[in-house]
Amino acid sequence: MEKKKDLADKLRSSGLRPTKQRIRLAECLFNRPKTFHFTVEYLDKVINRKGSDEKVSLATIYNTVHAFKKAGHLKEILLKEGKSYFDTNITTHHHFYDAANNELIDIEENNIELKKFPTPPKGKSIKNVNVIINIDNDTQNH
Repeated sequence: MEKKKDLADKLRSSGLRPTKQRIRLAECLFNRPKTFHFTVEYLDKVINRKGSDEKVSLATIYNTVHAFKKAGHLKEILLKEGKSYFDTNITTHHHFYDAANNELIDIEENNIELKKFPTPPKGKSIKNVNVIINIDNDTQNH
């Protein structure tokens, strides 16, 4: 678990001023035992849950999440429904998407074998590949 000072240093090192609200969001995002996948709306509910001392506006949460993404602290995963999820695991990896539970689940990069890629348009190159496998509840009785 990172201390407030370590989080402040992490933000400073990526060119972000460690404001009180950014530190609070960084604590929520990065002081976890495992990867955290979230939408901005879900993070708003977590940060501003009933009984929390100070509220953070949705606009501040949105702007901070995008600043963290731009600084390389978060990865954005776009789903076909037009929904953006953010991931605290910025290493190369893939995901299962469980629409029934609105949940992303990590898949290690080496658990998927990609063999053939199309040629990108002229003047472009492939930056990375994100595989999202949509999963559903198993409806078959075994």
